Amino acid sequence: MALLEVENLEKHFVLRGGPFRPQQVVRAVDGVDLQLDAGETLGIVGESGCGKSTLARLVLRLLEPTGGRVRFAGEDLARLSPAALRQLRRRMQIVFQDPYAALNPRMRVGDIVGEGLEIHRLAAGSAKRRRVAAVLERVGLRAEAYDRFPHEFSGGQRQRIGIARALVLEPQLIVADEPVSALDLSIQAQILNLLEEIQRADGIAYLFISHDLRVVEHISHRVAVMYLGKVVESATSDILAAGALHPYTRALRSAVPMLDPRERRQRTPVIGETPSPIAPPPGCRFHPRCAHAVPDCSRTEPRLAGTPQHRVACPLFPAA
Repeated sequence: MALLEVENLEKHFVLRGGPFRPQQVVRAVDGVDLQLDAGETLGIVGESGCGKSTLARLVLRLLEPTGGRVRFAGEDLARLSPAALRQLRRRMQIVFQDPYAALNPRMRVGDIVGEGLEIHRLAAGSAKRRRVAAVLERVGLRAEAYDRFPHEFSGGQRQRIGIARALVLEPQLIVADEPVSALDLSIQAQILNLLEEIQRADGIAYLFISHDLRVVEHISHRVAVMYLGKVVESATSDILAAGALHPYTRALRSAVPMLDPRERRQRTPVIGETPSPIAPPPGCRFHPRCAHAVPDCSRTEPRLAGTPQHRVACPLFPAA
């Protein structure tokens, strides 16, 4: 049984109307299916506004879904009482994107990292201090960081504090929402290596969210590509790196900067701007921007099809 199962998940935000504007609905997440096994990393990639962060919050039930189902370790999150959900949250943690905004500037690091221990009544006093000091050292910080404030640390160190806060409760799943996008490249590599070391040691599963396809493929076992609230392609990282099929995925790949300036890559053209999730295009949502679109693309909405290792929602480029 998968650790995390997401079935036809939807989140629609209703925008209030006014005297001269009708009520509108933003389809942020619109029918997503995912599975994540214990000890596995599933990467979610897509451009800004595609629904990645909303999906992350739905998985943790920080947002209530409009439709669909999320199961964690066999438990349907929608059916749990507040007390049962609170207990389950020990096993599901999140690392936020902005290491500056994610930490309370008025709290000392030890209290930030150890807050979950007190909430769940796992440790207090000297026992809490020992556990927090141990996890701080594990993420590459000295135990003396316990008594310092967030403003005394760099961005990379603050993100390590955020990882320590998630790690101290010994979770089975960590949702990492753009955890390295605000960091310099060299610091990004350090944080990614740290996450991989933790996973190898503890068998934690990651739902890793990013707009950077190169980063996602580096750290993930499998990758799901989102566009306008839907998954348009999913595959193992090596298959996606060797042969992405969906035109949108190809466009993302062609936009990744080349490490060697002498290398040349054929660009995949993308026409126009991303449509509004308030009024997504009929049929394939990518067809107004796709250079390969045919008339049927605007009439029929494609479904993910193919093998368990590679599925794509495009009849023009079907997976084998």
